[in-house]
Amino acid sequence: MAEIKVLALDLDGTLTNSQKEVTPRTRAALDAAIAKGVTIVLASGRPTAGVLPLAKELGLDKKGGCILSYNGGKIIDCRTGETLYQKQLDAQYVPELCAFAAAQNVTIITYNKEGVVTEHPDDKWALRECFTCKLPMTGVDDLAKYVDYPICKMLITLDPARRDEVWAAGKKQFDGRIDLYPSSPFFIEAVPLGVAKDGSLAALLEHMGLGRENLMACGDGLNDRSMIAYAGVGVAMQNAEEPVKAVADYVTAADNDHDGVAEAVEKFILK
Repeated sequence: MAEIKVLALDLDGTLTNSQKEVTPRTRAALDAAIAKGVTIVLASGRPTAGVLPLAKELGLDKKGGCILSYNGGKIIDCRTGETLYQKQLDAQYVPELCAFAAAQNVTIITYNKEGVVTEHPDDKWALRECFTCKLPMTGVDDLAKYVDYPICKMLITLDPARRDEVWAAGKKQFDGRIDLYPSSPFFIEAVPLGVAKDGSLAALLEHMGLGRENLMACGDGLNDRSMIAYAGVGVAMQNAEEPVKAVADYVTAADNDHDGVAEAVEKFILK
């Protein structure tokens, strides 16, 4: 088996527990992996600002590592802050996505430099994103008018009971123009066509002179499926959605509340 040089970790439902914390055993496993020369990539649907505090907490700003944010829309080097890869959402889709969300009677959000922006700041599903990313919420009257700057993604937030029906409608309307896919039971990502965690990890590996056989990826959500299938060692958490487990090389015995990531790192990197 090729040596694992890069470890891509989804955050929510994978690296962090239900309290959004990295527990001591998992932290120790990551420190040991870094000491072995493994590059940690925090690979999330969150905006960059929503990953930075965790990257700092893990010491990646000093030891090195990367943040892959917006589901693959952007990759930055934690030590230098340099952008290594970026794909932006074409501005023409912002009003159309806002209109789609309104027609479906669901909330849509995006981000500004400070945090989360939406026309529905009290929506309980939208507030999940603030809790997850530890970012403030800004309410605006007209989101489509407000967004006059480049963005990497928009996020539809909704009751899980409606996720699959809204996702199907969105895929039909935006087919071949932008990509929509769920990242949790209550989130649907809207990103540029072809943006996913596997494609941006491929670009990063090429930049580093490495191949997919040098990559291990851990995740739980449908938006992690591409990188788990792509990686030399693809790991699904015990709490992962079934289609994600189906493409994994290994499914952890433990879930994200019981150090599933530590289990995988100990097994494949520290063994």
